[in-house]
This record gives sequence, C-alpha cells and structure tokens, in this order.
Amino acid sequence: MWVTQTPEPDPADRSRLLTPADVRALAERFGIRPTKTLGQNFVIDHGTVRRIVRVAGVGADDVVVEVGPGLGSLTLALLPHVRRVTAIEIDPALAEALPGTVADHAPDLVDRLTVVPGDAMRVTELPGPAPTALVANLPYNVSVPVLLHLLELLPSLERVLVMVQAEVADRITATPGGRIYGVPSAKVAWYASARRAGAVGRNVFWPAPNVDSGLVELVRRPEPSTKAPRREVFKVIDAAFAQRRKTLRAALSGWAGSAPAAEAALRAAGVQPSARGESLGIEEFAAIAEHRPE
Repeated sequence: MWVTQTPEPDPADRSRLLTPADVRALAERFGIRPTKTLGQNFVIDHGTVRRIVRVAGVGADDVVVEVGPGLGSLTLALLPHVRRVTAIEIDPALAEALPGTVADHAPDLVDRLTVVPGDAMRVTELPGPAPTALVANLPYNVSVPVLLHLLELLPSLERVLVMVQAEVADRITATPGGRIYGVPSAKVAWYASARRAGAVGRNVFWPAPNVDSGLVELVRRPEPSTKAPRREVFKVIDAAFAQRRKTLRAALSGWAGSAPAAEAALRAAGVQPSARGESLGIEEFAAIAEHRPE
C-alpha cells in the first residue's frame, strides 16, 4: 500500500531533526530493536545527515528515493530541500511509523513524503514522478545488490549518494588494475561514474557498527555502446572474477563453452587471452560479450 501526496516545494520550510534521545525514544515507542538481519544502524548525528544532503546536491526540483529510512533521521534532513522523498522501508513497523514522525517534527513537510513498504530488492515500480536521485544510508548487508537493482529499475536517476561500509565504498569506486577492483566496480561502471565522497565515523550511529562507513557518489552516464545486452555483459564480468587469479582464457571457458572458444572471443574483442579480469574496463567486457560463440 502506498501512502502519498504531492505538494509544491517550499524552500522556506524547515524540519526539526532527530536528536540521539529522539531516536532512542522513537525506537522504544514503536518497539524497534535494531537488527543486524535488516542492517539497521540509525544515524543520530545532525552534522552527518546535513552533510549527506549537501554533498548529494539535491534541490527543489528533485524527487529523491531513500532506501531504509529507518526512524527518519535522513528523511527529515532531505524533506526541506527537495520536491518529494519516496522512502522504501522493509520493516513494517518503521514504514508505518515514519509519516507520523515527520508530521510531529516537520508538519509543513509531511505531504512531500511517500512511503513504500517493502523490500527494495523486490520493488518493480514506484509511485509518483520519476525519481531523479537516490540518497540513502543503505543496509550494509545488501548495499551493492540494492544499488545495482535501483540503477537498472530507475533510468531516470541522474545521481546517487549512498552511505555504505567503507570496504564496499572502496570496491564500488575502484578502477581497473587495482587489487580491489572487481564485480561491484565493473557493474556499477555500466551505469555511472563513481567516486569516494568522504568517510563517516562509527559514533554517528545507534547502535554503533563494528565497521567504518563511507560515502559514494555516482553520476549517471550513457551505457556502453554495444550490441550485447547488459545481462550478457554482466555474465562475462561474473565469470572473469569468479576465479580472478586465472587468465581470461581459463576464467571464461565455462561462459564460452571451452578455453579455445574463450580465446577466440577475446581475440575478436581485442583483448589478450592472458589478461586477467582486473585489468579490463566496462567497454572491454562489453566487447567480449559481443563475441560470445554461437
């Protein structure tokens, strides 16, 4: 069930952000006990949510998707600056509570909020205008799959700013040739350019996680020019990194049907069969996919 209304944005509106005491009180009121299963770590620091909004660069014309709004810390920081926030929340109790929290803390902004209860990985459509930005503290246990799913589902997304585990941020933004360049880096590159946009300490969360966090900024760019469908290109990426120490001739043998067939596809794509996946950019993966043996 979607709860939605569409207002005209008013930049003069302001919201009262959640304090650490507010977060704990709301959690107690609604019987919320943060769970690792859902990746729940709630932001309790005003400076952090304001920083995320500032770095995201969203404005009055933007329709923002937020995944995992939780108790509403980032939601309340976003609402004064954008046209609408569409919040996807997997926890039914949190999804039900969020509109009331916004009404209590920012009554003039509640009409800008759309709550979509459900799993972001299973969402197939969103209500209202096409979203232009994704801004979220993503659940760390599913951050990359959620990010890739929404980039595919929502071609209208022009930019993304997400908070993820620091190690994942490094992997998403890695470039070819690096030790940590791999599947997340290559697949995200199909959709967008990526960069690290800052680090986030553990003490801004409740409960504090056991890992550091990082901000990742993505800017949408045209998809590679290729005749191969995206899914076929992603199959090549998966195969190339499944056994990353192997040469591409060996690593792609299953995908191509045999090592000689893989070598033929690689040579047709202008890639040395002795190369490894970590040395290739998205355009080279796309070129290989175009030459899969019949």
